[in-house]
Amino acid sequence: MYSIKFGTDGWRAIIAQDYTTENVARVAAATADWILAKNKNPKITLGYDCRFGGALFAEVVIKVMYQKGVKVLFNKDFCTTPILSFATQYYKADIGVMITASHNPPSYNGYKLKSTFGGPSSPAEIAEIETLIPESFELPNIEIEALVQKEILEYHDFSELYEKAIYQRFDIEKMRQSGLNIAYDAMFGGGQSIVPKLFPNALLVQCEWNPRFNNIAPEPIPSNLEFFAKQIKSHGKIDFAFANDGDADRIALMDKEGNYIDAHMIILMLIYILHKYHQMHGKVVVAFSVSPKIAKMCEKYGLPIEITPIGFKYIAERIMEGNVLVGGEESGGISVAGHIPERDGIWDALIILEYLSKYNKTLDQLIEEVNQEVGAFAYGRNDLRLTEHQKVAILDYCKTQQINSLGGLTVEKLETIDGFKYHLEGERVLMIRASGTEPLLRVYCQAETKEKVQDILENVSSFLKSIN
Repeated sequence: MYSIKFGTDGWRAIIAQDYTTENVARVAAATADWILAKNKNPKITLGYDCRFGGALFAEVVIKVMYQKGVKVLFNKDFCTTPILSFATQYYKADIGVMITASHNPPSYNGYKLKSTFGGPSSPAEIAEIETLIPESFELPNIEIEALVQKEILEYHDFSELYEKAIYQRFDIEKMRQSGLNIAYDAMFGGGQSIVPKLFPNALLVQCEWNPRFNNIAPEPIPSNLEFFAKQIKSHGKIDFAFANDGDADRIALMDKEGNYIDAHMIILMLIYILHKYHQMHGKVVVAFSVSPKIAKMCEKYGLPIEITPIGFKYIAERIMEGNVLVGGEESGGISVAGHIPERDGIWDALIILEYLSKYNKTLDQLIEEVNQEVGAFAYGRNDLRLTEHQKVAILDYCKTQQINSLGGLTVEKLETIDGFKYHLEGERVLMIRASGTEPLLRVYCQAETKEKVQDILENVSSFLKSIN
């Protein structure tokens, strides 16, 4: 029997190998049993993104819920994870189920759980559901359309619901008329269900259904956005460009030259805009892998900050405690006050675009304003694909050895909340951590320039590969 385990954000596995209709049915059965123990007349929201087999696996969930006696509110077309989370909160569903593997390679699909408040289910809830996963579950032989007649299944348009919320919060027409030329890369993901409707005149890149994602993982990192960068450069007049991952809960920005703007800068931008221009206050909650520059900005503005283990579910728990201004991760998943307690790459982009259009600013000017607050910096990441033996050996080395220098720089402090973060001389940072969703060892670096970041990453990555 295949053992199903949830990682930092849901269960993910390779389609047809471990991600099968049989295993999806097992997880769905556990989900149903968990909510039935808490509510005698439960309902769930259900959505899927653009990955291969999304509709098929969603139908498996529907059949399981029918067998268990759980009502399903289903978005019949693909959508984003934030849209599903928004609908979960709006309809007060007992739980939301999203069929997605987010940013993972095309061969993967996955299963995310969302709490009734519209954010990730807590680690405790997920652990409870894991214990309920049966060894097998036999699907009923029934047509999906018959379940509509039985009133166990309802079709809804979650995207339309979300779009209405956008128009209530943002002046989209003013953004359209601002003169700013917008470019958007959906990376063949769920964001194509909403952004082209908001900005039909934008330069739309990879906004069509392609479950193979052109054989590139839909993760908005520099190496995966080279095609988008070329499109921006060839256009020649793009003022604001953004990309989302496969289920659109992550964001990356690009400048007019197609240069990548990472999540650390985006988090700083959002704190800067919400606090300085919207006069909003609250705690900033960020994952362990983010830049110390965020703590520096919080100290300057008198905002409390909390560091969590990596995984947005930990940030969501803090958001539910109240008064959180921004919650964010290095990976580009960022939540803001005034919205659902969920990462939302499209909503984040609209806040920044609103600021640029309202104050007649360029993206370069905004970056310069942020740099004046905290000092200029660059950040980079290497993903090392190693054998399990190599990965374990490196992590054991970091855990047991006294490391006094890395990349030719003195180690001044070590933090181990989730991984190994080495504070180096000159406000530089080097972090080592195993991925919670892929077989990778991630190496992160912050330094004063991109060149210095790359130099440190290459030096340290070479050193790590020599450990065995």
